[in-house]
Amino acid sequence: MRAVDLSRRSLLRAGALVAGAGLTYAAGEAALRMFRLPGSERRFTGSYEFGSLEPSQLPATQWMFDSVPVIDPRAWRLTVRFGSVTREWTYEELLGFDDRVRATLDCTGGFFSTQDWSGVWISRLLGGREMGSIHIRSATGYDRRFAIANAGRLLLATRLGDMPLDAGHGFPVRLVAPDRRGYWWVKWVTEIRVDELPAWWQLPFPVQ
Repeated sequence: MRAVDLSRRSLLRAGALVAGAGLTYAAGEAALRMFRLPGSERRFTGSYEFGSLEPSQLPATQWMFDSVPVIDPRAWRLTVRFGSVTREWTYEELLGFDDRVRATLDCTGGFFSTQDWSGVWISRLLGGREMGSIHIRSATGYDRRFAIANAGRLLLATRLGDMPLDAGHGFPVRLVAPDRRGYWWVKWVTEIRVDELPAWWQLPFPVQ
């Protein structure tokens, strides 16, 4: 960095450039909404609405190099671990729950879609645990970690709308994490573990 880079004139020019860019962006956004041009229905993330409340229209996407696994629901088990306790749940047992939430899946691929999901709140499976964090792992090895205080807002979904999930959408169960971007919504969940690590003990974005 040179001394001239910190001169008053340079700083004023940089400030004017930032202000001009901000005003241009704001004017563009206002025009989109005023004239209802394509893009006027974008969320604050920049994503476009697609197929809300129409389960058959929800795109099926997965992270990076994941492929859709083939899972036999008769052999599949959800393993829940906390402390020295381990409990396995069958698919049929989880189908007996009917907790519901309407949540918006906002994908980093550029779309968002609001859908009705049903299944079981993760707090029901943890028996009131209050310490540590929740580590949720997929059959593909993909994983995310959440604060245990959020357990009552995290749904392990077995159904999309009134229909069981299909393979592309996470069959037999997937995580629904309201108010979080799509890469937090772990599909094909096989394990939920409560441990002592803090919720931030993970990369900001998964690399699996």
